[in-house]
Amino acid sequence: MSGADLRLGRLFDRESGRAFITAYDHGTTLKMPPEPGGVRATVGNIVAGEPDGVLVSPGTLKQTEDLFAHRGAPVPIVRTDWTVLDERMKDVGERHRVLIEPEEAQRLGAGAIVVYLIQGPESGGMFADNVRSVARAGAEAQRLGLPFIVEATLWGSRIEEKKDPDLLAYGCRIASELGADAVKTEYTGDVGSMRDVIAACPVPVLTLGGARSGDERDVIASATGAIEAGARGIIFGRNVWMSGDPVGMSRRLREAVHGKASVGRR
Repeated sequence: MSGADLRLGRLFDRESGRAFITAYDHGTTLKMPPEPGGVRATVGNIVAGEPDGVLVSPGTLKQTEDLFAHRGAPVPIVRTDWTVLDERMKDVGERHRVLIEPEEAQRLGAGAIVVYLIQGPESGGMFADNVRSVARAGAEAQRLGLPFIVEATLWGSRIEEKKDPDLLAYGCRIASELGADAVKTEYTGDVGSMRDVIAACPVPVLTLGGARSGDERDVIASATGAIEAGARGIIFGRNVWMSGDPVGMSRRLREAVHGKASVGRR
């Protein structure tokens, strides 16, 4: 077992073998809604929901590191790159850049890192550069023993159907070939087609939550469908911390993932 394997294992519950991760890395790419109490209060609510991990930007981890600095705290996971997602920024074109290197994330205290693999940009040059940056980050993370999660998506203007099962399967397989220890990707919306996506990927697959849903039942259904299809967990963001009751939503999602309301770490 490598150091990366050991650390990755800390994200997965001993009994269920699955992970419930909350994402709060949106501030680098999207306009954030008003947050009563600011960043620390929001991260505090997320941590109180007892996820197995929390995905944050480098700056957010620096501002909230003490919330992760105790036994039983969720694993801090750092987003190390950036892309254009906010509709108001579309005039600048499709762009992707590395923010920090894996070693810098490790110094911040990251227990794992996440990078984008974006299949749908109009420019083949952007996709090729993205592939190269993913491969380089994966090699460096392997050297450091740092778990490496690739977010494989169909974002970009070239692909209209963002949940195409065949293309998602292709992207997840590319991510694994580039060195991913786990892959974050879209839930297709259908258990059968999601099974095919997962079967084509030789590393654990976790599904993302996407935009804020107005119906909690849809959020829970997305989580349970992904788990039924064989996903090893979920990485949900806005549907957790933007809900009226983040701790309650976390409890319900944790139950959907692990089959129990509390993982009993506290």
